[in-house]
Amino acid sequence: MEEEIYNDADAERVVAPEEMDEEKIIEINLRPQTLIEFIGQDHIKEPLAISIEAAQARQEPIEHVLLYGNPGLGKTTLANIIAREMGVNIRVTAGPALERVGDLAAILSNLSAGDVLFIDEIHRMNKTIEEMLYSAMEDYALDIIVGKGPAARTLRMPLARFTLIGATTKLNLLSSPLRDRFGHVYHLNFYEPHHVNEIVSRSANILAVKIDRPALGLIAARARRTPRVANRLLKRVRDYAQVRHGGIITEMIAKSGLEMLSVDEHGLDEVDRKILQTIIEKFDGGPVGLNTLAAAVAEEMDTIENIYEPYLLQIGMLERTPRGRRATALAHHHLKLEIKNRPQPLNFKGWKM
Repeated sequence: MEEEIYNDADAERVVAPEEMDEEKIIEINLRPQTLIEFIGQDHIKEPLAISIEAAQARQEPIEHVLLYGNPGLGKTTLANIIAREMGVNIRVTAGPALERVGDLAAILSNLSAGDVLFIDEIHRMNKTIEEMLYSAMEDYALDIIVGKGPAARTLRMPLARFTLIGATTKLNLLSSPLRDRFGHVYHLNFYEPHHVNEIVSRSANILAVKIDRPALGLIAARARRTPRVANRLLKRVRDYAQVRHGGIITEMIAKSGLEMLSVDEHGLDEVDRKILQTIIEKFDGGPVGLNTLAAAVAEEMDTIENIYEPYLLQIGMLERTPRGRRATALAHHHLKLEIKNRPQPLNFKGWKM
């Protein structure tokens, strides 16, 4: 249940990679429907397209697929695309929602041949349900224990051949037996800037937003290389332009709207800057232990490690060392703060000057 700790804390951040409740309907409209429409992640698209075509030619379900990577990069979108490309139905659930063995049995027994079962946050399933999945994935059968004690017996319930697609942000929390049962394992990377630009342009067309090319580039540059964040920023800037500037988004209007949202040119918000500023000003740039840093900024350790750190590490403003977290020279320069912990020069006798 560790993710529940930081999901609430992260809910109001405009640059949060997690999906907000009010975005679910709009996100469905913006999501690509086919692999051709899916922008970026080229290292996944080509082998996936080949596997889908080969499975269709054999008239078999595609092998089980595991997608892992940071939130907001397209794991759910890809799962839906796979089902659509295969021409089958998809059943969506989440690891924490599968509380009892009967929950899993009910879902699996209602799947037709070739259907896709998508389990989000698959690393959060309890151990009993995970072990039940082993025989379902390999033998397409479910072993159910009936009765208790000496009278207990095992019944094997056959299942239709299905495809399991699992999504996780924490591959290391998946047990080896479960991970080894996936035929395809794909890692979704942060998106390249030109791909984010294409995504913002596509979403603007779908939403009928009047926006010029420099404004598109500005929003894309501050989207933390994450499509979900890019779409959210576009919608917030659209609202700002509609209320304050008649609806047309120019570069200056986009910049003004993003400043109102406290999103700077590197995509950092107030919390990101607070973490870096605390490391620099209170701990002389670091290193500082995660526990100490969490106390200093009044955030949970899990929140910092799983939500704020990945992007700060990605853009080179934070580094992990054996002794703790350190702010890099780039972070000092971005926040216009002096690097305090530079070693002092030595004179010719070896004394510090």
